Amino acid sequence: MRRHLVAGFAALLVPALGAIAEPGKATEATINANKAFAEGLPWDDTSEAELAARGFLVTREDPVILGADGEKVFDLSAYDFTDGPTAETMNPSLWRHLGLLKQHGLFEVTPGLWQIRGFDISVMSIIEGETGYIIVDPLTVTESAAAAFELVKQHLGDKPIHAVIYTHSHADHFGGVKGIVTVEDVAAGKVQIIAPEGFMEHAVSENLIAGGAMSRRANFQFGSRLEPGPAGQGGAGIGTGIPRGSMSLIPPTHSITETGETLVIDGIAIEFQLTPGTEAPAEMNFYIPHLRALCLAENANATMHNVLPPRGALVRDSKAWADYLTESIALYADKTDVMFVSHGWPRWGQAEITEYMSHHRDAYKYLHDQTIRLMNKGYVASEIAEVIALPNSLASKWYNRGYYGTMSHNSKAVYQRYLGWYDGNPANLNPWPPEEAGKRYVAAMGGAKKALKVAQKAYDGGDYRWAAQVASHIVFSDDTNMKARELLAKAFEQMGYQAEGSLWRNMYLTGAAEARETPADRQITTVSPDMIGAITTPQVFDMLAIRVDPAKAEGIATSVAFVFPDRGETRRVSIRNSVLIHEDGAAGPVDATVTIPRPAFLAMLFAGQTAAALMEAGIMKVEGEPGATAALMSVFDPADTGPPFEIVTP
Repeated sequence: MRRHLVAGFAALLVPALGAIAEPGKATEATINANKAFAEGLPWDDTSEAELAARGFLVTREDPVILGADGEKVFDLSAYDFTDGPTAETMNPSLWRHLGLLKQHGLFEVTPGLWQIRGFDISVMSIIEGETGYIIVDPLTVTESAAAAFELVKQHLGDKPIHAVIYTHSHADHFGGVKGIVTVEDVAAGKVQIIAPEGFMEHAVSENLIAGGAMSRRANFQFGSRLEPGPAGQGGAGIGTGIPRGSMSLIPPTHSITETGETLVIDGIAIEFQLTPGTEAPAEMNFYIPHLRALCLAENANATMHNVLPPRGALVRDSKAWADYLTESIALYADKTDVMFVSHGWPRWGQAEITEYMSHHRDAYKYLHDQTIRLMNKGYVASEIAEVIALPNSLASKWYNRGYYGTMSHNSKAVYQRYLGWYDGNPANLNPWPPEEAGKRYVAAMGGAKKALKVAQKAYDGGDYRWAAQVASHIVFSDDTNMKARELLAKAFEQMGYQAEGSLWRNMYLTGAAEARETPADRQITTVSPDMIGAITTPQVFDMLAIRVDPAKAEGIATSVAFVFPDRGETRRVSIRNSVLIHEDGAAGPVDATVTIPRPAFLAMLFAGQTAAALMEAGIMKVEGEPGATAALMSVFDPADTGPPFEIVTP
């Protein structure tokens, strides 16, 4: 089994497209399944379409946003295919939803408040102050943010930005900041950067420890290797897609530390509500009294969200999520005339907003409570996922449907939060891993040819779940079996074509592509320099600790003090028992001391700079035992530059 570590912090960083085989057509079983699915949808409710279109003013003449190098960053017209009749290769509910998400341009929410939608997976909001603008969530990359603000300047007026609000610690809500403001203006106090308490820690840490696996899985979640189309990438549930550009970060100048804290920015009073541990570890809502406008960040959406993203993350607290929405209702519902969010479209009118917040809250509370109820009756995660469903009073609301998160995936996340991965059955305590299990399943079926017949029969009968399971066992027992790989791909495709959830669709269709041909491209670009600069020194050594190769470290016992004079920091780093331990200060004896500016040390770790060159230039100084530092640095896995690790093949 071959596994590679993919360098990177943010799962949202820019993927590169690889060649994808021509997709298959929808089978008769899939066509019939989608028709049957459509019959249960509330088509008479056109309110979401009306909300998504309301307030439209203007959009870009050229739908293609380019980078400084002339490369395409984002194509606003990529999802125009949804203007036509629903394709047989896409779930009709998802087709409807994607058609709303793809609407792009400048929208007026209420006088003094606008949004740019469709330029990115997220939404940029613009609040008018007395002399300039307050920007909320400056998108994912600088190119999209710059294009969005150019549209603002053209149609609302070229005024200065006095503040940027990051509602939470995910990259699609801060990564474009340098496209609209400069570090120099922030340093000079001309622009405030406002974020919830804990923002910087979580902005760089969520994808830090598991960054390799998380980045790889994100390519499945967002369908990054797929072209948008009726048989291709089906959006991202909370937006259309992720732009390919430059992610940036400017640290906050002010942190919100408690609910009720109020700031006056360019003459505008804004009251904040902290909501930690909901959709993000550091997140906040806010209320603008003079506009009677409430921002619910990403705690409310036009779809059910993820309690655990398929790309991976710490499991979120669905009960806390619901409870904070209850608090939002109590604090603001009776004085709110317009509600806006970080993905999707606003809502207007107290009655509509209160109903929406209540129903959306109830969906997360139902998810939590009913998963726990079934769990306590002895159901395991897979059994709960099979039966749990929202009551019709909630499921009939388009905004509670599973375009991004699903009841199936989320119920497993709730189970995991309380009980972990083990379902209590000793047969599942120590099962064989995929390759060994595959060999045994195939042998039990009488060999690969007979197993393939089982999978083919399931496929022909429209049982694509079982077809994929059996074909996967064959592939993991022998990945050179191209008939099994093709059948696995075909089963994945049909499940993707039937999926209401855009992420499930993207994961199935990416799996189909990779079953046919393992990608050779890395798919994730180099780490953002701003993200590297934001890493704390302890986080740097946490990253090194997870790169220790036990075989290389066996028998090595040494301690080295790293002195960073530019930061006034010293870190004592020890390697023993194939474990790296790092502590603040230089307490205790060390075998060597390395003195080096922290940027130069980061360049060694992330930019290919060599210790020899730094020492020759007088930038790095080593004192003590000559071999101690070399011994310490010899135990790490190299930064990987090979192809991505396999997921659907061994």
